[in-house]
Amino acid sequence: MPAKGKHRRLKSRSLSRGIIAAGTGGAALVLPLIGANAAAAAPADSLQAGAAAKPAAAAKTYVVAAGDSLSAIAKEHSLSGGWKKLYQDNRSVLGDNPRLIHPGVKLTLGKKAAEKADASRASAERADRSERTTAVKPAAAKKSYTNDLDGWIKESLDIMAERGIPGTYEGIHRNIMRESSGNPLAMNNWDINAQNGVPSKGLLQVIKPTFDAYHVPGTSTDSFDPVANITAACNYAADRYGSIDNVNGPY
Repeated sequence: MPAKGKHRRLKSRSLSRGIIAAGTGGAALVLPLIGANAAAAAPADSLQAGAAAKPAAAAKTYVVAAGDSLSAIAKEHSLSGGWKKLYQDNRSVLGDNPRLIHPGVKLTLGKKAAEKADASRASAERADRSERTTAVKPAAAKKSYTNDLDGWIKESLDIMAERGIPGTYEGIHRNIMRESSGNPLAMNNWDINAQNGVPSKGLLQVIKPTFDAYHVPGTSTDSFDPVANITAACNYAADRYGSIDNVNGPY
């Protein structure tokens, strides 16, 4: 081959009070309990009376002291929603047991707490959506080719398709069989090119200057490499003859 350069408030009623102590680290905190006449009721029901009908107090921070309870804090500060809302808004710092609150814990009271909770939920929802949306899909398995003439031609055709180089399996195979009988190491040592020191090499018998001029990026720079040899030769044939399919003899 020649050279070619992508959420009723209950009525207030007097309550007989007992004490339940929850110890933690030596500090005992107390919470009010319902008397025996209503012992079967859940603590949440007995403490509902703490919910105030007054407008929400201005947002502020309250530091829990020994002896405090959520219901007492909510009532003292006229918190809308009572102890339940107070607990809900500060659950992240109180933990899963509303009966057990630790001295020194800072609670956020009023509207700000609700806003914080809403913002936190919204942030979590956004993060969840983002995680679902940006979940990395498994990488597609890299296409493999057999290490033989059939595999070399098919790999070359895929590369050629990416580069816009024309050619068909039949056209490539036909010319390979004529030029090298399918031997990727074939080399012509007797023609004029060989006499000029640039023997034709490989499956499609390409001389070095032509291979260098028409080498396809991403393939080997070794002219004996089957895929590199085929793609370079087809690139050359496309430039000179329109396609390797149009080559039916020495080129």
